[in-house]
Amino acid sequence: MIVVTGSVTAKEDCFDEVRGLSLEHVRRSRSEPGCISHAVHVDCENPMRLVFVEQWADRPALLAHFAVPESRQFVRALQPLAAAATTIEIYDATRVENF
Repeated sequence: MIVVTGSVTAKEDCFDEVRGLSLEHVRRSRSEPGCISHAVHVDCENPMRLVFVEQWADRPALLAHFAVPESRQFVRALQPLAAAATTIEIYDATRVENF
């Protein structure tokens, strides 16, 4: 499984737009092949920061997600609305049973 975390900190006057774009992206992404989960959350310590947590079946599924035109459009749409650089981290994860 591939786990992706990311974040965007919205400019103060752009939060609602960033939130709307993010929710649209999450909902669309959930229907893609190989998407196990895709969510966005508001950071409790910085309410202008949205945090994404995603799980993908494998690397090809994630690469296909990145290649979807709407995914690239989402990233481009966020850039002028962000107060700081967006972040993304990708992890190759193995589930631990009975921990």
